[in-house]
Formats: sequence, C-alpha cells, structure tokens
Amino acid sequence: MNLEEIYTELIAEHSRSTENRRHIDKPTVVERGHNPSCGDEITLELKIADGKIVDAAFNGAGCAISQASTDMMIELLNGRDVDDAKRLAQLFIDMIKGKVTDENLLEAELDEAATLKNISTMPARVKCATLAWHTLLTSIDREVTPVDR
Repeated sequence: MNLEEIYTELIAEHSRSTENRRHIDKPTVVERGHNPSCGDEITLELKIADGKIVDAAFNGAGCAISQASTDMMIELLNGRDVDDAKRLAQLFIDMIKGKVTDENLLEAELDEAATLKNISTMPARVKCATLAWHTLLTSIDREVTPVDR
C-alpha cells in the first residue's frame, strides 16, 4: 500500500468513525466552529478538570477532511494537559500552513494527524483541516465554566 492509499484510507476511516461523535455529560466547554467558505461545521465539547482534557467529543457535518481531522484531534488530545493540547494544536496548524515540515517531529507529536500534512499544498482545503484545531484553541482560551445541557 502506498502513502496516498494510506492517506485516503485514514481520512475515510476517521471521517466515518462514530466513537468521538457524541455528547459529553456536563461538558465544561462547548464551542462551535464554522467554515463559511465551504459549510463545514463542528460543535466541540470538552470536559476539562485539573488542567487536563478528561473527555472530548464532537458533532458536525462537512467534508471528509474536516470530519477526519476533528476525529484525529480528539483521539490525540483526550487525556492530555491543556497546555500540551494547545502546543499540539499550534503544531498541527503550523504543519498545515507549511511552517513545520520535519516529518519525524510531526509523526512523533501528531501521530495519525501528521498524515494530513500534504493539505498544505491544497489551499482550498487548509480551512477544512484546521477548523477543529482552531475551535479547540478558542475553546481552551475561554473561561472554563460548566455548561448546562
């Protein structure tokens, strides 16, 4: 299997996955992300306690890249310290913008999300891939207060 087939398979697998598409009981942060240029949208729910993301989930609709990127992000960040999550989100965004290209670093830090690095060569898809990551940074920066469901 070549790299392009692996990339395509991972996007398809993550975009169809339902494991992280759910609601969290009493999330501490709920943030909506929307890409008006293509219609992608997500609602990210986080439960943060003691400086850690103890649970994360999303709901949304959009292209396979935006949905796969969101799913990969949640798998990578669940259980991480908030500061580490912010660092990884910025690394992902910098990768997609072509600012960070060290494949060993990207694979070690971003795991499967590093497979999306070639999106940097597709300007129309950059916002699709980064939607969830920008939404995560916005949600972490908000005051963490309980949200009633």
